[in-house]
Amino acid sequence: MTNHDFAYRSSGTYLNVARRETAADMPFAVAGLNFDGAVSNRPGARFGPQAIRLASQMLCDAIHPYFDTSPIGLLCDAGDLALPNTGIEAMRAALMPQALALLAAHHMVWLGGDHSVTLPVLRALNQVHGGPVAMLHFDAHCDTWTNHFGEPSGHGTWVYEAMQEGLLIPAASIQIGIRSSGERDAREYVNTVGGRVFTARELRGLDSPSQLASVLAEIRNRMATAGNPPVYLTLDIDCLDPAFAPGTGTPEPGGMSAAQVLSIIEELADVNWCGMDCVEVSPPYDHAELTSNAASAFVWTYLCAQVKKRQSDASAN
Repeated sequence: MTNHDFAYRSSGTYLNVARRETAADMPFAVAGLNFDGAVSNRPGARFGPQAIRLASQMLCDAIHPYFDTSPIGLLCDAGDLALPNTGIEAMRAALMPQALALLAAHHMVWLGGDHSVTLPVLRALNQVHGGPVAMLHFDAHCDTWTNHFGEPSGHGTWVYEAMQEGLLIPAASIQIGIRSSGERDAREYVNTVGGRVFTARELRGLDSPSQLASVLAEIRNRMATAGNPPVYLTLDIDCLDPAFAPGTGTPEPGGMSAAQVLSIIEELADVNWCGMDCVEVSPPYDHAELTSNAASAFVWTYLCAQVKKRQSDASAN
């Protein structure tokens, strides 16, 4: 039987950095998780990694205007992982060993793909860190349904599954931007287990760091109370209002602005982050690359924040 390569894998790199094959000693790395076999509406997120990488080319020297630093020179691109295209359990099984190998060498940022890819990443992080991690989850949807349109697992069940598996610290699990329709038990699930849901309605009109001060303070307090554990940032691009991100599978009006998301990422730069993903970018539904540009900027801002923290920690020692 012919051994075909996996389809939909990107050819470029984020910020034009070197491939991991020639730069394996870099402390940071990005990798694509080009799978959308678990979507409930519009497909296309398997093309997200390529679109995010392409959008990053306009970041030029990649020096961040707030952090005044760049990840170039500290970042490599591991390409897209070899994943089956449709079967969710086969995808998760294939993803785990590849993720563990990368996490052993790098602080990772993952480019999705639909949101079902986050569960195996959390499983891998639990192995690396020896227990559950905290979570900051940007999304329009709670992703806490107990089934996925009659199936046991999908891109809308992973938070529930992660909680049931003990992968997350409940009190240090925070959702931001939630606003989609859904039964109360699902919408309130994270609140019920001791976490915190900041709905999009709560965030209306709060864009600047000063306006978001109470939100930022609660996030910090929850992390401190939990003992400042490793925190994973998972960012579903549909947390944004469709005006900012039309290119996604399940757009929901009334969402966050790009400024809100950037303010939160920038202000929480010193949190004990253990990695990030940016998921659900669906280029076939994008307009003028609005969505992929937003996603690329969020990833870049996170990476620059981590580089700045690394530099600050080095100078302190």
